[in-house]
Amino acid sequence: MRAVIALAIGLLATPVMGAQATRDWPCVQVRQPHLSVGSMWTGPLPDEATAALARQDREVATLADRLAQRRTTPQEAEGLVADFAATADAARLTALFQGVFDRIDAERTTLMDGIARFGAGQAGLAAEMETRRARMQELEAAASPDFDAIDAEEAALDWDRRIFEERQHMLTAVCESPVLLEKRLYELSRMIQSHLPPE
Repeated sequence: MRAVIALAIGLLATPVMGAQATRDWPCVQVRQPHLSVGSMWTGPLPDEATAALARQDREVATLADRLAQRRTTPQEAEGLVADFAATADAARLTALFQGVFDRIDAERTTLMDGIARFGAGQAGLAAEMETRRARMQELEAAASPDFDAIDAEEAALDWDRRIFEERQHMLTAVCESPVLLEKRLYELSRMIQSHLPPE
């Protein structure tokens, strides 16, 4: 049982690979609430007019919605972008990127907020396990041990441990979710940029 608690503390409170895994952030990936347009896009710099076009141009907004959906495969996305680019100028292509960026960045931020709640829940469960372990030690050290109470604490501790370990097995996949969204956004930005007219 001590090993489980040590695992919890190690995962949730120790610097790992240059990142800080804490009660609020259990992943080894550095926590960046928002992505940077500059890291994704080397075409014309989006501005307020671009953002307005991304919102107001129905075709751009509809296509951005479709591209941002994870069920849209890369092959489908490539075809959709190519069809759009056949009649779109640089401004509309940039607006399309802005629309896709805004949607995926928002989805990623929501995911990261969920991961933070996940981390806080695991940290809270680890603390509860430690409290139960200490309570068991107190009960066992009593002059007249209450074995029913000890059994109840042990059963509760075993249940908490099982829940903690099941959730911990999910941690790698949970932490990879924002990374996968970031990769998807990068791939989509490359697709869109490839259709920009030469300067």
